[in-house]
Amino acid sequence: MRVYVPLTLSGLAAAHGAGEVGPGPLTAYAVTPGLREWYVSDDIEELEYAALNRAAAASLRMIAGNPEEVRRRVVLAVDVPDGSAAADPDHGLSAASLGEVRIAAALPLAKAAAVHVDADDAEKDVAAAAAALGAADLGDDDAQFTVDGAEDHELLWFGVQEIPQLIG
Repeated sequence: MRVYVPLTLSGLAAAHGAGEVGPGPLTAYAVTPGLREWYVSDDIEELEYAALNRAAAASLRMIAGNPEEVRRRVVLAVDVPDGSAAADPDHGLSAASLGEVRIAAALPLAKAAAVHVDADDAEKDVAAAAAALGAADLGDDDAQFTVDGAEDHELLWFGVQEIPQLIG
């Protein structure tokens, strides 16, 4: 099963230094029954893209919570054994937790398939989205428009061997 772990650039640097993301429990995103029902698709690539975008939104929340953090969303794609990622059945259809899973243990970086990171030119929009996130959560339509502006940027794909250049 592929899971998408939301990170920040400093979190990616820490994972690179430790050789793992953790300690557990970790929150990640995956193709869960709730995500399948919400997205209404049987195309696994579309569903995985939706899970990746959920993780990117969680990365934005991490960025918003740390004013010192570089304003670029980061998602680590990791292959884990089936059954090691558990969805919360009590929140399965909650809009805030669609695709969310818990992983009990740290994830070895060696199991990562790829890293997805915003391009440099997304930083301005990600910074604006991070600043507007609280107001968007309270229903401010203009703030939500700003948050959506960050989501318009596609995350770039990088191989795990490129992590040193990303964090350097």
